[in-house]
Amino acid sequence: MLGLHLLNVVGILVTVWNGLSLELEPQLGSFWNKAAQDEITKRLTQKQNTNIAKSVILFVGDGMGVTTVTAARIYMGQLNSRTGEESTLSFERFPIVGLSKTYNTDQQTSDSAGTATAFLSGVKTKAGVLGVDDQIIRGNCSSQKDANVDSIIQWAEKAGKSTGIVTTTRITHATPAAGYAHSAHRDWENDAKLRKGDPEGYQNCTDIARQLVENNHHIEVLMGGGRRNFLPNTSSDPEHINKNGSREDARDLIQQWQDKKARDGTNYKYIWNKTEFDNLDPARTDFVLGLFEFDHMQYSANRGKDIAGEPSLAEMTQKAIKILQKNDKGFFLLVEGGRIDHGHHIGKAKYALSDTVAFDEAVAKAVSMTDEKDTLIVATADHSHVFTIGGYSSRGRPILGTQPIYGTCM
Repeated sequence: MLGLHLLNVVGILVTVWNGLSLELEPQLGSFWNKAAQDEITKRLTQKQNTNIAKSVILFVGDGMGVTTVTAARIYMGQLNSRTGEESTLSFERFPIVGLSKTYNTDQQTSDSAGTATAFLSGVKTKAGVLGVDDQIIRGNCSSQKDANVDSIIQWAEKAGKSTGIVTTTRITHATPAAGYAHSAHRDWENDAKLRKGDPEGYQNCTDIARQLVENNHHIEVLMGGGRRNFLPNTSSDPEHINKNGSREDARDLIQQWQDKKARDGTNYKYIWNKTEFDNLDPARTDFVLGLFEFDHMQYSANRGKDIAGEPSLAEMTQKAIKILQKNDKGFFLLVEGGRIDHGHHIGKAKYALSDTVAFDEAVAKAVSMTDEKDTLIVATADHSHVFTIGGYSSRGRPILGTQPIYGTCM
């Protein structure tokens, strides 16, 4: 049972939650006037950065709407023994902050596939499709002809830059796949799904995992989950040995990726657990494929319970940047906090907020490793969720707690 006690001790308000004491200094008019003046002065003296970015890092918090950001800000503060409301996420301190408007060409409420295509290619499209424009018919392979659109990953490669994708979802899931694949349906992550989705026209298409391995040899960094879409259904997973791959075409795409890199004479590594990740030397690695889970990676709150161990989003971001920074022409890196969305889908606020805090830690890590003179960092979301902070909770009340009834509200 959560207990609240408010004590006025020499003008300092003390909030006590089950033994945790949080002191609130008096915040009189002068406090707020000074805070406002400091912010105005900072904005007025801020110099516009007119440099051309050599490198771009795009952070996408999947499903991270405004209320999620608010709750995560409070949650982060409370994890650090503060009341939380006064906290600021790292990307909220960026010099330019705004709102984005999302929708699909055929839906009022957008999905991750269509929105990822929009922000990676600049072309709005239907819900549920990847790397194609609006002429596509969802679920129809034949309609894909002439519908493909290039993404910023292709543009970066043509400019001689290095590229990478880091996600906590399957690497073939909607947001990451929009960077490299063209598909009439986001669910066609392996050949079995494709064949089932379009039994009459599937031969005219290639599944998403296969597109990644066979058509995107140039992507230097690939980290996420989803080994099942790369392994044949006759092979067991190295971590979950009672589970087999999902592919029905007998292809082992992980081995195929490694064979290609060996033939090309590159410095490459395939890794699938935390030990191998920790041992990865960015200075001696030009290409890396990291698949750390059979399906999606663990929620940040559960990461410590993983059988083989998983790196955090911040750790993956750090390794990715170290590998990509070796290119003097710059790089493009997509980083997705994909399980924020999943936490909301199942109605688990702690999962969603923990993953948002982990997402913010990844942003902060990227900021600390780069220079704003030549690197543009953007943090955004692809859509929001039905997530509300209700009640008139007192300052510092646990964001994952409940709101007691104090009386009648007018």
